[in-house]
Amino acid sequence: MTSVRPAYRALDTQSLRTWLATQPAVCELLGGAAPGWSIREVGDGNLNLVFIVEGTVGAVCVKQALPYVRAAGPSWPMTLERAFYENAYYLEVAPHVGGLVPAVYHYDPELYCIVMECLSPHIILRHGLMAGRQYPRLANHLGEYVARACFFTSDLARPFERKLENMALFAGNEALVRISVDLIFTDPYCESPRNRHTSPQLDTLVARLRADADLKVAAARFGQKFLNDAQALVHGDLHSGSVMVSETDSRVIDPEFAFYGPIGFDLGAFFGNLLLSWYSQPGHASAADDRAAYRDWILEQTCIFWDSFRTRFLALWADAARGDAFPARMFARTEDAAALQAARAAFLDTLFADMLGFAACKMIRRILGFAHVIDFESIRNPALRAACEAGALSMARLLLTQPQQFRSMSDVVEAVPRMQWRGE
Repeated sequence: MTSVRPAYRALDTQSLRTWLATQPAVCELLGGAAPGWSIREVGDGNLNLVFIVEGTVGAVCVKQALPYVRAAGPSWPMTLERAFYENAYYLEVAPHVGGLVPAVYHYDPELYCIVMECLSPHIILRHGLMAGRQYPRLANHLGEYVARACFFTSDLARPFERKLENMALFAGNEALVRISVDLIFTDPYCESPRNRHTSPQLDTLVARLRADADLKVAAARFGQKFLNDAQALVHGDLHSGSVMVSETDSRVIDPEFAFYGPIGFDLGAFFGNLLLSWYSQPGHASAADDRAAYRDWILEQTCIFWDSFRTRFLALWADAARGDAFPARMFARTEDAAALQAARAAFLDTLFADMLGFAACKMIRRILGFAHVIDFESIRNPALRAACEAGALSMARLLLTQPQQFRSMSDVVEAVPRMQWRGE
């Protein structure tokens, strides 16, 4: 249940204007007098209010938590503290990821709102993928981002005392972790009033999946890993709706689900959303563009994303390891180098396997559970939508129940097209 402070109120365009006028630093960023500012509410997510405020000099984005899940309404209360954890995450990772997150100008603990950089000409990545746009630096940026954010908050880079302090801080974000536990690892595999799917086209497939004990055990194991592997501070919701892009720039937003968890969860969330986009492309094709070339581009990005992450993470481990895991003084001899290199490679192999498993869980959740993705939802023909979703579900099931098939990205890329248009 949420705890609302006495000073809290949900903002509208007029009350936001009045409040911002009391913030000198923000007024300077905007320029001009408050009555002349342009303010519009643009939030299209599941949780929060989002405003764009434009002055004569500049613009800001204002994000405010609501005391309930916006997509469900007041019947689903939700803690306002998620705004605190979002701000805390930005403070923690910004020194390590630089311009891959928006600049934060102000946080108000009474209104639970954040004033941050207004990104322009950026758009939400999910919309760009649906439109068939290519972003040449996207996959490199996201691989770099996850590597830096996770490495520098892990035991490889910091003493365990510092990590424990941060774990204690983010342990309070239990309401958002509960959402992930329920909506990703539990609800899609059983009956829940929050579930829905493309019906009746997917009814038989959904029933078969929910009766698949091997699939459910595999998903449950990743749910256990989600709860137990506190490897690093993770974003917690790194899907294609949490990335804003331009032709040359990528920014990660919306880290209110942040907690200490498995690095593979962030990797899998982004990777899984690229696969969801791949499977949705027939629903966005036209007579002039069958999206075949674009699908090839998406699969290429999955490889670049993993390779970028792996390369950067290993480089950081070699150059910036200052933590209590694999302490440098243990491996000071030249003769230790080969064994250490092998251990690092083995650890990255576990992250690869985790990425694939968590990706599968995220894919299933977005088709069978609550809060679907517009990649599929915008496909008006239900038969076509169901066929696209069936392919994604088939791939997710393969990743979860036959992980031994996937030792490299080439194995994944080869398997993806085999699963399209099929429900087995």
